[in-house]
Amino acid sequence: MKDQGKIIVALLAGAAVGAAVALLLAPASGSEVREEISDYLNDITGAVKNKAESAANSLRDYGNNAIDRTRSKIRGAVDEFENYKDGLVDKAKAKTSQAIEPGLEAAEHLKSRIKGSAKDLNDLIQKA
Repeated sequence: MKDQGKIIVALLAGAAVGAAVALLLAPASGSEVREEISDYLNDITGAVKNKAESAANSLRDYGNNAIDRTRSKIRGAVDEFENYKDGLVDKAKAKTSQAIEPGLEAAEHLKSRIKGSAKDLNDLIQKA
């Protein structure tokens, strides 16, 4: 992009110098030559301004597109991370439930045995 800009500027500058020399060597009055040079320089200035605006717009569009692509990639990465996190949480819950369940069953069994023993002890006390 930089090389193209340099080539365009050099081409326009060369054209301006060539036109100025041609006008100076042409058989015309000084005021006519000055007016033609002024018109030609205004045309070149307009062309350079248009090229600069076009380049600025292209650069702005490129920057906006780069920002949009980056935002999209970041959103995708965040979504992937959240899905991974949710999967880990689900696995942890499942493993915790698997680890706790036998303990709960053992506690329930122990509770039942204690109730039975307490009942038996109560019955013995009642008979005595």
